[in-house]
Amino acid sequence: MSQSGDHAASLFSPFRLGEIELRNRIVMAPLTRNRATRGSDAPNALNVEYYRQRASAGLIVTEGTQISQQGQGYVWTPGIYSDQQIDGWRQVTDAVHAAGGKIITQLWHVGRVSHVSLQPGQQAPVAPSAIPANTKTYIESGFTAVSEPRELAADEIPGIIADYVRAAENAKAAGFDGIELHGAHGYLLDQFLRDGSNRRSDAYGGSLENRVRLVLEVIEAVAAVFPRGRIGIRISPVSPANDARDSDPQALFGYLVERLNETGIAFIHVVEGATREARDYLPFDYLALRKAFKGAYIANNGFTRELAIETLAEDRADLIAFGRLFIANPDLVERLQQDAPLNAPDVATFYGGDAAGYTDYPSLAEKAA
Repeated sequence: MSQSGDHAASLFSPFRLGEIELRNRIVMAPLTRNRATRGSDAPNALNVEYYRQRASAGLIVTEGTQISQQGQGYVWTPGIYSDQQIDGWRQVTDAVHAAGGKIITQLWHVGRVSHVSLQPGQQAPVAPSAIPANTKTYIESGFTAVSEPRELAADEIPGIIADYVRAAENAKAAGFDGIELHGAHGYLLDQFLRDGSNRRSDAYGGSLENRVRLVLEVIEAVAAVFPRGRIGIRISPVSPANDARDSDPQALFGYLVERLNETGIAFIHVVEGATREARDYLPFDYLALRKAFKGAYIANNGFTRELAIETLAEDRADLIAFGRLFIANPDLVERLQQDAPLNAPDVATFYGGDAAGYTDYPSLAEKAA
């Protein structure tokens, strides 16, 4: 298939995502970088510059942003539950908007993927069921095994939904164009969806209808804050990240997307395959989700320029999200347009640190100079 002409143009053509007008179909995927202000978890001037540099993306989805201290799973990740955090994010959204970009925040509760040192009062992390995740988290001393979780009582769930609502209100106050719920990668909403992490026998466990209940209740609750045309969700049907497992992902996510359709949200953001690994990690029919969902389909994971162009040309997605390529290439849109060489990301500076490996990757113009 030709990689030029009309097909290439479609990647760079405008798109209306629900109520949000985008100047191209390139999405900056959410990327945890652990560079929020120590002590307050508020965005700072370095974060402002990082997002401003990448504002040529049609849409920026921020790094996962915890809705509460209980929702935090890693050190130095930003929150959106304090005035200081809202003020920090307002500076980010102002900078992105001034550069002509659009930005939404990813609302995040990690559930069991946390450590007691990050939790209020050093309490156990919460989960649908008291099943520890076979994974690690990142604390001040480095990577460590996650702490054993406790099962959420049924009467605690409305409080978590209220935390999502408050976070959505704060996102609106901070000037975001919309919100994405983090329903992927083995975090809280994903934990409720999957039978590998959800063994509940109440209204939130057992049947598919019960396991998708929390996701749908959160969507209905935040839809009182943002119009549905400014809300989306990220899902990762087969990615094993953070010990996410289900006995029948096709049935689960087929049913979930049917129900998401009824909510009228703007988009689903789908991690195809295993995050940071093979796109064909397990057999899964993503096209079935694409066809079943009436809103926009954002495809993510391991996309090259060629694969992105081909995917749009074959109508397998509406937008393409790039992650690691945006880390090392602040001007990724321009580089993809020109089919220019790409900077290689420095893995050693992904998590934590300062401007090195964060805001110091050169643009094409800077390289030319």
